[in-house]
Amino acid sequence: MGSDQYHEPPAELSAQTRTFARMCANLTEEAEAIGWYEQRISVEGDATARRIMENSLGEEYKHFSMELEFLLRSKPQWRRIARGILFQDGDIVENGEAAEAAADSSGPEAPQPGANGNSLGIGSLKEPRE
Repeated sequence: MGSDQYHEPPAELSAQTRTFARMCANLTEEAEAIGWYEQRISVEGDATARRIMENSLGEEYKHFSMELEFLLRSKPQWRRIARGILFQDGDIVENGEAAEAAADSSGPEAPQPGANGNSLGIGSLKEPRE
């Protein structure tokens, strides 16, 4: 079976690298599907058809998110950078620059926030004791 998703000879790539490339391709395809559904929904006049497409769009969000999580788990530096950008307030570009600088200075083997009991920086979710 032929494929143009590789930039190097597939036989020379490890199984892990081939899986990573497949998941990157899946992520791209899910992003494209999200864009297509958004366009279709924006012009669909039939309410029932639009609701069905919106339901399908939710599935694409789920698939995209699962694939992204798989990829982030595979690459610790990517995960460190993403944590400094995703779900953060403030300027996205500034957050990105700061996250990249922090990830670069912490090295590839730095512990992940939240791992081994480290805080994620969101505070306690427990009710305060009186």
